[in-house]
Amino acid sequence: MPHTARVITVSDRSAAGLREDRGGPLAVSLLREAGFDCGAPVVVPDGADSVEAALRAAIATGAGLVVTTGGTGIAPTDRTPEGTARVLERELPGIAEELRRRGLSDTPLAVISRGLAGIAGPATLVVNLPGSTRAVASGIAVLAELAPHVLDQLAGGDH
Repeated sequence: MPHTARVITVSDRSAAGLREDRGGPLAVSLLREAGFDCGAPVVVPDGADSVEAALRAAIATGAGLVVTTGGTGIAPTDRTPEGTARVLERELPGIAEELRRRGLSDTPLAVISRGLAGIAGPATLVVNLPGSTRAVASGIAVLAELAPHVLDQLAGGDH
């Protein structure tokens, strides 16, 4: 049975219908290609409260992996990490570090992503990705390698 994933796009403009969400659908497509059961992305406006609420709703569905796109930078409205921190019980800084490291092959700006990764609820891996499609593609490639093992471990699997 495939692992379940959910994608949350964090963008004021996409939430208002002013810009097409390209990162969310790309993440969904790549997760499906990697063998995850993944529904359509949810789009929410920027802000810690909206991110927290969307994450809690996704976790409540029993999703094993929840990926956010957008809101990880340093703009005044970029508050995805703050909303994510409210739901994480254990951080996995190595995943966030690897996402930034791999992102450097696309842009030196990868180092200013403040994205987090960690465990929420009983068995959900939550990961913040930047909103660019290049960052989404690079990030999902990392998660396709790591997430199945993490989720198996959370379910009590052996090392």
